[in-house]
Amino acid sequence: MTRNGLRIELARVYGFCPGVRRAVEMIEEHLAREGRIATLGAIVHNARVVETLSRKGATVAKGLGEVDVPAVAITAHGAGREVYAEIERRGLKLVDTTCPIVKRAQEAARALARDGYTVLIYGEGAHPEVRGILSWTEGKGHATMSPNDVPELPSKKLAIVSQTTKDRKAFWEFVREVIARLHPLIKDLRVVDTTCPETGRRYRAALELAERVQAIFVVGSRNSANTRKLAETCERTGVPTYFIEDAGELRPEWVRGLSCVGVTAGASTPDELVEEVVARLRELGGEEG
Repeated sequence: MTRNGLRIELARVYGFCPGVRRAVEMIEEHLAREGRIATLGAIVHNARVVETLSRKGATVAKGLGEVDVPAVAITAHGAGREVYAEIERRGLKLVDTTCPIVKRAQEAARALARDGYTVLIYGEGAHPEVRGILSWTEGKGHATMSPNDVPELPSKKLAIVSQTTKDRKAFWEFVREVIARLHPLIKDLRVVDTTCPETGRRYRAALELAERVQAIFVVGSRNSANTRKLAETCERTGVPTYFIEDAGELRPEWVRGLSCVGVTAGASTPDELVEEVVARLRELGGEEG
């Protein structure tokens, strides 16, 4: 049986980041004031949030061709310049929930490209945020996670930015490796640190938590890149780590015989999911600390 007195400790920082919370609140405000809206993809990478908003009238569209309501929202991940142009052409009301930090990355990439730099984005090419940033470079950008994968530099001018959710330390290591490989070919280098401090705060809080507990539960959707990275960060500590989407996935044997466990959550995970996990752990014999 699960031993009574199991202590449950929450990470110092977890769950919704300000950008995600802002995006969700903007959609809820529109729904309350003006009614139905379509979002271009999931407003955030969390199934519970998407389902909740859907019940209120926010449908998810894969593209503008699927939008059959008067208003459309760009998600917190941002979008390419061509999306804004098409929304205007179609005469749709725009609710732009792009995270301010992502917007900064887009603006930096656009300005650097217009100044003649090849813009190298440290990030995952398939991620919606990165696809959006690439669009703002007007064909002068390239996304990669490998310092070995750098395109030719027509003007020998290179600028490096980052997907906002990437680890800052990893970004600067990438920059150093690119410089080491290409420094004879680069006449002009610009580096703009567009990593989000909120992501790093969650990683650090998870590492601190790992020092005090016997197991960690990471709560969030598996299609959330930042939550997967958070789980990987916890796993590297050697502390048993369980990546779960909700309380229903908890198994009694995971906490059997333990005296203290920790709970953290990705930046796209709503408070209610964390609260439900804590409540379930309490049922299994724990007391929140």
